[in-house]
Amino acid sequence: MTSSVMPFDASDAGFGDVNAKTAASLLAVAGDITLVMDSAGVIRDVALPGMDSQFNAAAEWIGKSWIDTVTSDTRAKIDTLLKEALASGVSKRRQVNHVLADGADAPIAYTALRIGRDGELAAVGRDMRHVSALQQRLVEAQQAMERDYWRLRHVETRYRLLFQIASDAILVIDAGTLKVLDANAAAGQVFGDSPERLIGRLFPFGTDAEGARALDELTMTARNAGRSSDILVQMGAESRAYHASASCFRQESATLLLVRFSTAEVAPTVGAAANSPLRVIDLIERSPDGFVVTDLDGNVLTANRAFLDIAELASEEQIRGTPFATYVGRPGADFPVFTTMLRKNGAVRLMGTSARGMHGNRSEVEVSAVWAPDGEEPCIGFTVRDIGRRLAAATPHGARDLTRAVEELTGLVGRVSLRDLVRDTVDLVERHFIEAALELTNDNRTSAAEVLGVSRQSLYVKLRRHRLVAPGADEPPVS
Repeated sequence: MTSSVMPFDASDAGFGDVNAKTAASLLAVAGDITLVMDSAGVIRDVALPGMDSQFNAAAEWIGKSWIDTVTSDTRAKIDTLLKEALASGVSKRRQVNHVLADGADAPIAYTALRIGRDGELAAVGRDMRHVSALQQRLVEAQQAMERDYWRLRHVETRYRLLFQIASDAILVIDAGTLKVLDANAAAGQVFGDSPERLIGRLFPFGTDAEGARALDELTMTARNAGRSSDILVQMGAESRAYHASASCFRQESATLLLVRFSTAEVAPTVGAAANSPLRVIDLIERSPDGFVVTDLDGNVLTANRAFLDIAELASEEQIRGTPFATYVGRPGADFPVFTTMLRKNGAVRLMGTSARGMHGNRSEVEVSAVWAPDGEEPCIGFTVRDIGRRLAAATPHGARDLTRAVEELTGLVGRVSLRDLVRDTVDLVERHFIEAALELTNDNRTSAAEVLGVSRQSLYVKLRRHRLVAPGADEPPVS
C-alpha cells in the first residue's frame, strides 16, 4: 500500500516558529502510533494515542531496532522506509505487520520522515486492523456465496436428471399463459414430438375436443386448489389412455403447473396413490435439510442423509436408538421445551439452537417439529436446518446475542420461578449494555462510565459482579 506525499506550499508561513515540543505533539497525534528513531532505525521513543491495550507492550520496543518488531515477511519494507526517509526526507506509506504479545499480527501502515539534522527519524503509523477485518469478512462472504452457488448447481443437476429419467410424461406449464416451459423425454414419446419442440406450445394439445375440455378443467382446478385429482384422457395419435394429474407451485415470482401423464395400464389412480409415500420418502432422503423422526421420548427412529452429516455419522444404524438431544440443543433442556410447545401448539417453527457432531464440530441450526401422538406408532418429526453460513449483521465484539439469550430464558418458563427469571434477565441486559459501552469506547472504562451515565466506582462494581474484570484488578482511586 503506497501513496505519494504532498507537502504544504507555504510551510514557512505556518510552521516557522514551531518548537520541538510542539512538533513532537503534532507527530504524536498524526497517527495511531508514532515511533521516534535514530538514523540506524533504533527506537528511542513510542507514542500510542490511538491504540488499544493490545499495544501496551510497545513500550518495550524502546532500545530495539524497528525491524525486529515486525514479522519476517515485512522486514524488507522497513529497510525501504528507512532508506527513503533518509534519502528524500519522507517515505511513501507502506503496510507492515507487528507481532503482538498474544502472537497475533497487527497490520500498521507507516510513513517515515527525517526530523533531525543528524538523521533522526519518525514513523507515523495508522492502525489497519479494522480494514483487515473487513477484508476477511468479504473473503468469507465470497466463499459462502461460492459454496451456495455450487450447492444449487448440484441440486439443479439432480433435478434435471430425475426429470429426464422419469417414466411418466411431465410438462411444466406457465399457469397464466398455459404455455409449456419444459418437457421431459417421456412427454416427447406421448405427444409424438421432441421435448424441445413441445416448449412454447399452448396447452392442452395432442387430444380430442373432449379431452381438451377435461384438461382445461384439470389445470383450472390445480390453479384454484393447488392440485387436482387424476382424470382419464385419450392422448396421442394412437389415442392411448393416460391418467393425468396436475399440481401448482411457485418459483420465484411465477406460478407454474406440473402436469403428469401416466399410462392407465401401468399406473392407475390407485397405484399412483400407493406410490406417493415412496416418492415422499425419497424426496425427504435427498433433502438438503436434516430430517429426523423420534419416538415421544426423543430416541431417534430414522434420519436422512443431511442429518447424518450434521451428526457426523456414516450410517443410519449408528444413530438409530440414540437420544435426539445428543446432537441438537442443550442435553436435557431443549427437548422438554420442544414437547411442551408441541402439546400447546401442535408444531414448533424455526426455533434457534445449536447442533453437535460426534467429532466435536458445532453449528447453529433452526429446528421445526410436528408430532403424531395418536397414531399407531406415536412419533415426532424434526426438520433441522443449518444456518451457520448465513451472513448475519455484525454485532459488536464481546456483546452477547441479547435476543437469543432472552429466548433461552423464555424456554425456562415453568421450570424456574418468575423472580429468578426476572433477576437473570436484568443481569443479562445490564451485562449486554456494559459490554457494548466498553466496545464503543475501546475498553476505556472512564469513558464507558460516562456513556452509561454511572460513576466510575459504580461501573467497577458492576464489572466485578458480572466477572468482566479480575477481582482487585485496576481498582479506581477512591475519591
